[in-house]
Amino acid sequence: MCGNNMSAPLPAIIPAARKATAAVIFLHGLGDTGHGWAEAFAGIRSPHVKYICPHAPVMPVSLNMNMAMPSWFDIIGLSPDAQEDEVGIKQAAENVKALIDQEVKNGIPSNRIILGGFSQGGALSLYTALTTPQKLGGVVALSCWLPLRTSFPQGAISCVNKDIPVLQCHGDCDPLVPLMFGSLTSEKLKSMINPANVTFKTYSGMMHSSCIEEMMDVKQFIEKQLPPVD
Repeated sequence: MCGNNMSAPLPAIIPAARKATAAVIFLHGLGDTGHGWAEAFAGIRSPHVKYICPHAPVMPVSLNMNMAMPSWFDIIGLSPDAQEDEVGIKQAAENVKALIDQEVKNGIPSNRIILGGFSQGGALSLYTALTTPQKLGGVVALSCWLPLRTSFPQGAISCVNKDIPVLQCHGDCDPLVPLMFGSLTSEKLKSMINPANVTFKTYSGMMHSSCIEEMMDVKQFIEKQLPPVD
């Protein structure tokens, strides 16, 4: 189970209640699994949407004294100037792109797929959306940051997702990924992609977690970007 490969167990999936014409792929945070998020999405599901919550592979994490835990890539520190695991982040993004391809093979067009995640998973979803050749339906980025942000050119990017709708959410009492890191990320995103499509919402009193109000905003965003087609 070591190394950054998808040798993790199969994703937790909430199947669509009827024919799936859209999908949400949501990546959990460090040390977690997809199960809790699958349950959360079961509570806000749309009947035509399939929700896929993969589990990260287990690997030693520098931030946590090299303890092995589910992690999409290594984390060395959580400040904007911390060193980053560039090789691991890029490999993890390739693994996510493969998951998207799998759903496209299953008959769901990539522009009907929203990519999302919490914390480390949200960071990976943002990085993947900005580097993939697949046109996506949107990104849900919760309590997170943009990794390898200096690897992107200054100013607008010309990728296929330059107009992608992004819902970024953050708690104003987050002790792990401070709100300032979220705000800096939002400003960076607005300089790279169509700023009219970047929404940054903050939640009063929320720490490094989620809340009902946030999940309702996520539900609304998914319903808006992935309406039923039949």
